[in-house]
Amino acid sequence: MKLINESSKTKIVNNLLVAFLAVYGISQKRFDLNEPTLFHQLVTEVISPVQAGLASSKKSLSSFWENYLLIVNTSKENNVLKKQISRLESDLTSMEEVRKENLRLKRLLSYSDEMSHQKIMAQVVGWDSANEFKVIRLNKGRKHGIQMMAPVITDHGLVGYVYRVTDNFSDVLTILDQNNRVDVMVERTRTHGIVEGVFNFKCALKYIMRNEPVEVGDKLITAGVGGIYPKGIKVGMITDITKENFGMTLSIEVIPSVDFDKLEEVLVLVGPPADASKSEPVALEETKK
Repeated sequence: MKLINESSKTKIVNNLLVAFLAVYGISQKRFDLNEPTLFHQLVTEVISPVQAGLASSKKSLSSFWENYLLIVNTSKENNVLKKQISRLESDLTSMEEVRKENLRLKRLLSYSDEMSHQKIMAQVVGWDSANEFKVIRLNKGRKHGIQMMAPVITDHGLVGYVYRVTDNFSDVLTILDQNNRVDVMVERTRTHGIVEGVFNFKCALKYIMRNEPVEVGDKLITAGVGGIYPKGIKVGMITDITKENFGMTLSIEVIPSVDFDKLEEVLVLVGPPADASKSEPVALEETKK
């Protein structure tokens, strides 16, 4: 038992001695700091700027690539947004056109309630440019109930009458045409006269005596004679009166109530054809053909 204890003590002493020597050896170890040679200095001076340049170029290239990708993505997003904006603007334009058309149709239908005639709504789809818009074409014809000699109006006033009909279309001789003579009367004085088309979207009021008290600004309405137009439809307004040095009548200029340059929808008044007043328009139709 005594021998075992002495052996253990010996091992412990030996271990402590080895550890002490190892620590002492590490503490006494010296690291020699060698001065760089001329070759090492030359290589370092030459390579270091290149390495710095490569690092800077790499950083710049990386930044450029990131910016390029950002620009490409932004450009794609801009193109998508532009297309969306264009589509939205187109939709807004279409909605605005529908809104305006609804307003026109509401005014037209509201005005038509005051008329006792049967009515057919039609759209203007063409005009005779050779006649300075004096003849317009509608998208409704015989199949839709359009009749020869049917008056054509809008909520603003008189347009003309149907002088030619096919199955699906009809042509209207407007009051701008000199061959379309409208019996009218001055709303204020009840003076009767005839309105004829002249030029430049204007008409003339004829057969008004020099002593009649008509004035600029007087409104004209249909007189209801002649068997074509109902009484009381707005025709136009007197804009100029000239008294010639000779003759018994006045020279009167009239602006139509209807803006023919912006005409889009009309009402065609249909019903039994008038017994009279067919001779002149029929002759007119032959001349137009």
